Parts: sequence; C-alpha cells; structure tokens
Amino acid sequence: MAANLSDLKIPWDELSEDALMGIIEEFVTREGTEYGGSEVSLEDKCRQVRQQLSGGKAFITFDEELQTCSISPVT
Repeated sequence: MAANLSDLKIPWDELSEDALMGIIEEFVTREGTEYGGSEVSLEDKCRQVRQQLSGGKAFITFDEELQTCSISPVT
C-alpha cells in the first residue's frame, strides 16, 4: 500500500519500543502480507521490517482520516 499525500510520516526511532513493535506486528500479520513460498516466523518478519525501517528502506505513516498506521517501502 502506497502512502497517501495526506499521511503523516512518523519517525520510527522516536516511538516507544512497545508502540513500534505494535505497529510492526500489526503490519506483518495483515491479510495479504506475503513472504513467498517459505514459512517465516512472526519474529523473523518483525526483525526484517525493523531492519528495513532502521536502514531507511521503509517508513511509517499515520493516516489521520482512518486513524491507522502503515509501513511503506521507500521508492
């Protein structure tokens, strides 16, 4: 899901550990989030997303209208 222009970009490193992990876990457990043909543990999925955030390859947005967060790849 691409970020909308009205979405607010949230600095991942300014979130509490609990808030960050809650956003990441919600994101990786969404229906439609695929990891290919192999089974990947929730812990591994969360670690991969966190690495993408810390490496600048993904970012967190907050949709004010829907009151939801999402994680999007940097394009």
